[in-house]
Amino acid sequence: MTMRFDAGEIITAMITPMDENRKVDFKSLEKLVNHLIETGSDALLVAGTTGESPTLTHDEEVEIFNFVKKVANGRCKLIMGAGSNCTQTAVMATNNAKQCGADAILSVVPYYNKPSQKGLLEHFGTIADSTDLPILLYNIPGRTGITMKPETIAELANKHKNIFAVKQSLADMDVITETRRLCPDDFVIYSGDDSLTLPMVSVGAYGVISVASHIIGKQMKEMLYEFKHGHTKRATEIHLELYPLFKKIFMAPNPVPIKECLSKIGIVENYVRRPLVELDSDERKELYSVLEQYI
Repeated sequence: MTMRFDAGEIITAMITPMDENRKVDFKSLEKLVNHLIETGSDALLVAGTTGESPTLTHDEEVEIFNFVKKVANGRCKLIMGAGSNCTQTAVMATNNAKQCGADAILSVVPYYNKPSQKGLLEHFGTIADSTDLPILLYNIPGRTGITMKPETIAELANKHKNIFAVKQSLADMDVITETRRLCPDDFVIYSGDDSLTLPMVSVGAYGVISVASHIIGKQMKEMLYEFKHGHTKRATEIHLELYPLFKKIFMAPNPVPIKECLSKIGIVENYVRRPLVELDSDERKELYSVLEQYI
């Protein structure tokens, strides 16, 4: 498959480890980066929502990215979260990502101010015109309050060659199908939800921007391999095996459960920044009852 930019099949939306004072835990971050690369991540997304970007300062984002880049040392692609609901701020964040040496950026649909489809064309067009970095669009109606339509994605993809992909975080397979149908062949679609990876790939997506890959990256890689090599029955079996964990890691706001999972296997400490809160003992027990099948 010819692609405008190849970020690989599995991009892990990486958490940001915190210590007991809710400061960035760089020692655990080093351990996490190595763990993810060793368990199948083709690329790491730094300072996305799973990385608690709403509570990270811009200085922290740059510091985290530079540290991850040093640890990764060219072993995987690095994508930086650079979205905003202010076009000017998104352009500035994109320029910062370029200066940091990011391979690409993730740019989310503007949240809260709910622009029209024309506004989305203006927003992402302005960002694309400001940089030569590859841009991954992020369509997540549950967090932004609006849906970027397939026609809008296709118009952006046709007009701006550096817009190389879209992360689709919605369960409507008709939308995914229409996006694939309207967009150029070298434009990539990623599932934004672990449990929808196989269904989306079956209608034209390429891979997943994953939370579950923090724990089961190798199994997810195997699922994609089996499907793309024509072993659809085996791919479905793996999907069904992984499905309980796919759902359970979203039993509370992301990334609370996945941080608990990583704490359980000794990769990070289990702390999140407010307004997020850690799981209570009953919730932890419920999560562990599923997690123990996979570790």
